[in-house]
Amino acid sequence: MNEYIVKAEQEGMRLDVFLTEQMEGSRSYIQNLIKSGHVTVNDKSGKANMRLSEGLVIAVEVPEPESIEVLPEDIPIDYLYEDEYIIIINKPRGLVVHPGAGNYSGTLVNALLYHCKDLSGINGEIRPGIVHRLDKDTSGVMMAAKNDAAHIGLAEQVKDHSAKRTYLALVQGNIVEEKGIIKAPIGRHPKDRMKMAVVFENSKDAVTHFKVLERYGCHTLVECSLETGRTHQIRVHFAHIGHPVVNDPFYGYRRMDFPIEGQALHSRTLDIVHPITKEAMHFEAPVPEDFQHCITFAKEYREQR
Repeated sequence: MNEYIVKAEQEGMRLDVFLTEQMEGSRSYIQNLIKSGHVTVNDKSGKANMRLSEGLVIAVEVPEPESIEVLPEDIPIDYLYEDEYIIIINKPRGLVVHPGAGNYSGTLVNALLYHCKDLSGINGEIRPGIVHRLDKDTSGVMMAAKNDAAHIGLAEQVKDHSAKRTYLALVQGNIVEEKGIIKAPIGRHPKDRMKMAVVFENSKDAVTHFKVLERYGCHTLVECSLETGRTHQIRVHFAHIGHPVVNDPFYGYRRMDFPIEGQALHSRTLDIVHPITKEAMHFEAPVPEDFQHCITFAKEYREQR
């Protein structure tokens, strides 16, 4: 049971909005808790749209999570490297990395469970082997661990930034600088809890390095590397400087009909030290066909202007 007391500055907020901010969950999840009777306001059942006043006591009973069985599925995946400890994947665009609420099949984890006999258990039963993740519509190289020792070794490299990753992004507009650093803290969007944003309260430092590879007049191809690994970091940072990633459904805008589903963002390279053998390793995921089509589209658009 969690309890919250409404402060003066929170007076007038809807109950569902208040709890979404306090619990940092999705609004739909909070609304389901309220609807199912797990939320009381001064010991009386609450309603999602009720307006709050200072001093009210909100009690939330969080139910035990249901046991979830994640099953192996024969999903074709491009495996770049594999040994008895680690596995390196070229994740296709459109593939969710691990199961979540209402989505327990058709993920990378389901594919890994089919492909591998063993995966590390550090991240629990719905994220076995997953050391880091890519957004559903971001393609490219990522790693997974087959046992806990390998998982710990890889996770430490992610945490101390010794694991080096570079990304390709096609962004809107012509970036004037040849290279640059975007330093702007990232946290939950104050109004849309499904999105991230550059905010200065309840946020974490975020740093993105970039260099321009090619210019197409109205679009720019950039290579990015991250000092930090915040949720949606590249997408949020480039939207913040006025150059959102092409076709980004959350942070961008549709100016043209680019031949790609989701944002034009690709995890191109990964450099790690093998967590067991200590060998320096480099992996590269080829630029996918849909991303190449976007580049061609940008070039043709420049020539037509």
